[in-house]
Amino acid sequence: MARYTGPVCRLCRREGEKLFIKGEKCNKNCCPINKRAFAPGQHGTSRKKISEYGQQLREKQKAKRIYGILETQFRNYFEMAERMKGITGENLLRLLEMRLDNVMYRLGYGRSRTEARQIVRHNLITVNGKKVNIPSYQLKVGDVVEVKEKSRALQRFKDVLDVTNSRIVPDWLSAEHEHLRGTVVSVPVREQITVPVRETLIVELYSK
Repeated sequence: MARYTGPVCRLCRREGEKLFIKGEKCNKNCCPINKRAFAPGQHGTSRKKISEYGQQLREKQKAKRIYGILETQFRNYFEMAERMKGITGENLLRLLEMRLDNVMYRLGYGRSRTEARQIVRHNLITVNGKKVNIPSYQLKVGDVVEVKEKSRALQRFKDVLDVTNSRIVPDWLSAEHEHLRGTVVSVPVREQITVPVRETLIVELYSK
């Protein structure tokens, strides 16, 4: 599957705000956006008036980059959200939040969504006791996500647990950090989804 392999800090600079793609580095002074808070490239420092379409496009790009997915998959999520009952924009964010890799990140077992995706890919996670290695796997209410017992001694999880207490687990999840386990207790509502995305602009973009 195709994926972005360039410097991810350029993505934050392009959007003009921190997307927390690099995990803990984003909270440190060495974060490039603290030093160069302008878009990358030759004309990054020039200010341009953004059109209505440009604002809509930027919101879509921002959402894609936060969750680490590409255009075709994002479009598929939008079409699924359209078919669901309720508000399309909020449905879209719920689908993205209920991805397995995002839930691992929200529980604090990955310092970034990229690391959480790698953990899933490496067969270190079970869902309801069964091995799942698909980062886009859609979780449901009541699903229990757990790090395999034989994998809990890995240094990466010891390091993660050292900083887990500083990560606030959202109310729609419950975490048992001593067992590296989490449960989906409810479907997230918009107020519980803490991403700096204006989903209404994404809906307007795809509705053209």
